[in-house]
Amino acid sequence: MKGRFRSFLLGTLKHFLGHARDYDRAQKRGGGALPVQLDEAALSEVETHAARCQNWSADGVFEREWAASLLRQALDRLAQECAVAGKGELFDALKVHLGAGAAAAVPYEEMAKRLGRVATTLRSDVARLRARYRAILREEVSGTVADPRDVDGELRYLREAMAA
Repeated sequence: MKGRFRSFLLGTLKHFLGHARDYDRAQKRGGGALPVQLDEAALSEVETHAARCQNWSADGVFEREWAASLLRQALDRLAQECAVAGKGELFDALKVHLGAGAAAAVPYEEMAKRLGRVATTLRSDVARLRARYRAILREEVSGTVADPRDVDGELRYLREAMAA
């Protein structure tokens, strides 16, 4: 009986330590990836910066241009979907909240007054737009890879190319 209890305690300790290690190593919401600005102003800024920087390699410029074009395509598709659904004006107002520049964007309360909507509704709209943007971007990237299992790796590479 003593051996069984000791085995039980040892197994419980190993289980506890395994969960604690997994918890410590877990990366939340994006896994430490840098957020990427999604609006046209930021994309044109990246293009301008790329033109000014002389020490970028041709491969690096190509990868950044590829990443920027995928982001642009996904954003354009999202804009088209919103326009078809009759929400083009709402999309135009909320697209500044989609990317990394969201902290500097117009506050929800101020935008709610201008659009005649409730601020919490706008937050929900932005969350839905972000989710749809991620889905569209995933579809765009899946069109560029041979194996659907490579999409996540390609998205990570896309983030790295835009952050470089």
